Amino acid sequence: MKRIGLKNMGIGLIMWLIYGSLYAQHDIETRIDKLLSEMSLRQKIGQMNQLNACKPDEKLYQQIRNGEVGSILNAEDPVLLNELQKIAVEESAAGIPLLFARDVIHGFKTIFPIPLGQAASFNPGLVEEGARIAAIETAENGIRWTFAPMMDISRDPRWGRIAESFGEDTYLTEVMGIAMVKGLQGNDLSDPSSVAACAKHFIGYGAVEGGRDYNVSYIPERQLRSVYLPPFEKALKEAGCATVMTSFNANDGIPPSASKFLLTDILREEWGFDGVVVSDWASVSMMVQHGFCENKKDAAQKAVNAGLDMEMVSECYINHMEQLIAEGKVKEETIDRAVRNILRLKMRLGLFEQPYTPLDKKKKAYSESHLQAAKKVAEESFVLLKNQDDLLPLGKNIKKIAVIGPLADAPHDQLGTWVFDGEKEMTRTPLCALKEHYGNQVDIIYEAGLSFSRDTDTGNFSKAVKAAKEADVTLLFIGEESILSGEAHSLASLNLVGAQSELLEKLTETGTPLVTILMAGRPLTIEKEINLSHAVLYAWHPGTMGGPAIVDVLSGNSFPQGKLPVTFPRVTGQIPIYYNHEKIGRPAKKTEMLLNDIPPEAKQSSLGNTSYYLDAGFDPLYPFGYGLSYTTFEYSNLKITRNKLSPSDTLEVNITLKNTGKREGCETVQLYISDLYASVSPVVKQLKAFRKVWLNPGESRQVTFEIPVRDFGLWDINMQYTVEPGAFEVMIGGNSQQGETARFNVN
Repeated sequence: MKRIGLKNMGIGLIMWLIYGSLYAQHDIETRIDKLLSEMSLRQKIGQMNQLNACKPDEKLYQQIRNGEVGSILNAEDPVLLNELQKIAVEESAAGIPLLFARDVIHGFKTIFPIPLGQAASFNPGLVEEGARIAAIETAENGIRWTFAPMMDISRDPRWGRIAESFGEDTYLTEVMGIAMVKGLQGNDLSDPSSVAACAKHFIGYGAVEGGRDYNVSYIPERQLRSVYLPPFEKALKEAGCATVMTSFNANDGIPPSASKFLLTDILREEWGFDGVVVSDWASVSMMVQHGFCENKKDAAQKAVNAGLDMEMVSECYINHMEQLIAEGKVKEETIDRAVRNILRLKMRLGLFEQPYTPLDKKKKAYSESHLQAAKKVAEESFVLLKNQDDLLPLGKNIKKIAVIGPLADAPHDQLGTWVFDGEKEMTRTPLCALKEHYGNQVDIIYEAGLSFSRDTDTGNFSKAVKAAKEADVTLLFIGEESILSGEAHSLASLNLVGAQSELLEKLTETGTPLVTILMAGRPLTIEKEINLSHAVLYAWHPGTMGGPAIVDVLSGNSFPQGKLPVTFPRVTGQIPIYYNHEKIGRPAKKTEMLLNDIPPEAKQSSLGNTSYYLDAGFDPLYPFGYGLSYTTFEYSNLKITRNKLSPSDTLEVNITLKNTGKREGCETVQLYISDLYASVSPVVKQLKAFRKVWLNPGESRQVTFEIPVRDFGLWDINMQYTVEPGAFEVMIGGNSQQGETARFNVN
């Protein structure tokens, strides 16, 4: 009887959850119907208007009082937020609460590594935890909407916003995007600690020409569906992402803010999205600059008819929508659909029930658990690029360390790009962490050499060189200031700026072992600097706890685990360079003649008739997925359970991983799939799964992957997603260039 009771209780609970959810949704739609019936046209349009409140004035107060504002961004003081909310709820006719928004990209107060660094961790669990912490700190200040995650596929490191991305790979971006959305939104949007996520930028912003921000892109539909759209679809369908932001770029001549194909055909009809679509900052009015619209009135018409619900700051909707409706160019039912999406979000967030922010609760920002989580993410994000003669971790016999470089003690720049609320006073730098870690046991000699990364004054080099000569090891901290990456910070050259490279060369001449730690928001072209260094650790911009995290890795208290989420070019001229490119007719064999191999007065020829650069060669500096450990790993015995599969089957593949070194370590095992031939040219390989595996010295473990064959499909010659019959290859290894391979067939 107890079993039956428990079974019935389980069924009852499931039915309650199903019908409770349906009832709640029905209740929300009923409430929206009632609200819409009571709202004036002006009030409806007001809900579609998002304004900037970094400097609120009486005009803004009156607009809120008139019901002409639906959302506010860039107001972060909870006292001010409550003041604005009181006007909306208690003084406006409709009494609809405002939705407060803020760019919280990689932390609110406790700053985590930049998203590109978080992607290098290959640990979605940590990314989700970091986003949950960011949401808690954000929501306790009254902000319930953030414009993250950014899920642009980023294949050009000249584009400054690559720092905000998860890199060049579609699958990794899917996984990390889902994790961040889940962390931000929690289990229930109505929970006061939850923050609505925003998948941005929809779509193709990471593919702007030349990596120049705000520029144009040309992404044909097959590539759009294969590479750029999947992370957004996954974030919406699997993580329930509440909102989507349109991008600045015009793709194939059409700005996404006015693309019916994107906003209605794909988002609403194909994917069934019922959340809010918001423009990026003034991207509606920017369509006039694009030459796509005659004026702001025309921009408002095209955007709303395409399916854009809310306009950020440029006020084209609030200024022109009533006239457009009067002229019959926009239907009021179109307005109702947009406002319904906005009201639905506000109700799901519980703003009607809890519009105000409690001011008497103790804040959790910078709590010890938050700081330790930020430190953990940073540790796992660092990528060890070189470790000559096992210089790292630093030995216990070291008595004197020279700490040099403009980023050794740069609390502001360590936080990285797009940080509005983090405070440098709370940042723990490498210099401070080194002193704390070693105490009186090791003499720490600090000479910056350069005051900031762009500094060209070499006047203090002699002090830095003297410190290095006296030390057992030199730790050089170089890279980029935080302002050099992020939005509107595109670069034509990715070389180290200022006199940093010169400083490194001078330190090399001392003969003291040199460990170079790079903090940057993007891949840099650092082949020369790597060759001159004994060890190189790429630390990205690691956030608030970057210093202790770096010191723990350098000292061996923890281990480098990061893998590159983006290909590192040797020279800028190789860009775009990414691992998962389409197959070509004449790939390089890597035995071809290079520039300095050509004899004088050589006979005119095509030098092998293959695709490569005479001067830069064949390969990148480091491939996607690359990253060393303090130990070594061996892959062997790859086995596929079944070599013949149908599209409805699951591929099961096993490989043996062995720790062949003398230290414990963690390896990110990566699985790639190659479609060997298809109705359209397939890509050379695609990441389809990965797993982090800890092993003790000498330990072996069988690693098993199970992947649905349907995930190996492509958009075929008829623009249909399908798994075509034929031969496939699976590769498993430690990066995208090296691994064990085996073939299988799909019937």
